[in-house]
Amino acid sequence: MARINLLPWRVERRKQRQKEFTAMLGVAALGAVLLSFLLVNYYNRQIDGENARIAYVKDQISQVDKQIKEIEELDQKKAKLLARKEVIEQLQANRSQMVHLFDSLVRTIPDGVVLTSLKQDGDKLTLEGRSQSNARVSTYMRNLEGAGWMTKPELSIIEAKGGDDPGLPYVYRLTVTLANPNAPKDSDGDGVPDQPEAAAEAQPAAPAATTPASTMPAAPAPAAPATNAAPATGGAAS
Repeated sequence: MARINLLPWRVERRKQRQKEFTAMLGVAALGAVLLSFLLVNYYNRQIDGENARIAYVKDQISQVDKQIKEIEELDQKKAKLLARKEVIEQLQANRSQMVHLFDSLVRTIPDGVVLTSLKQDGDKLTLEGRSQSNARVSTYMRNLEGAGWMTKPELSIIEAKGGDDPGLPYVYRLTVTLANPNAPKDSDGDGVPDQPEAAAEAQPAAPAATTPASTMPAAPAPAAPATNAAPATGGAAS
């Protein structure tokens, strides 16, 4: 005898499919949540890594800034020390220059000429005084030119005023440029010492200075008669 299924199988199949669809949706939702969690975790790690790198870079930048400040402070200290060194060297040079300067002033002034005032402005030295005649002042200027420590004497004023000393009727004012004969030469005037070509050419002649013949004519003794002869010319001129 044939069996006939009178149960609502279509409804059961629909329910079964709905269950399967619901299960698939649940699995998909769970997979999406899991994937989202993994992605969020991944990007969070990336962000944490970038933040760590940024923090490291900031720390390095702060250290570099500190080092830059220390270097700037060291540069300032170095500049101050160099400035002090230059001042000390300048003072030492000026001290030596002043000694030679006053010695030259004493040695170069001829008879019949006196100094009444002395004024320095940088490398310029203004000399004022009285003289017996114009010729004595000319002799004085020649002596200053040959002294080595003063160059380019320029006469500003010379006039007869008489005054309290009738033996010295002329008043003069002249300006000289201070010089250092031991300083490197600057023939072109550009502020840069000349190249040591002359020194290189003079080096072969240095051994000759050890011989007795070369030491004899190198004495500065002829300079003394020259300074003594200067007043004589002034006296003759007067």
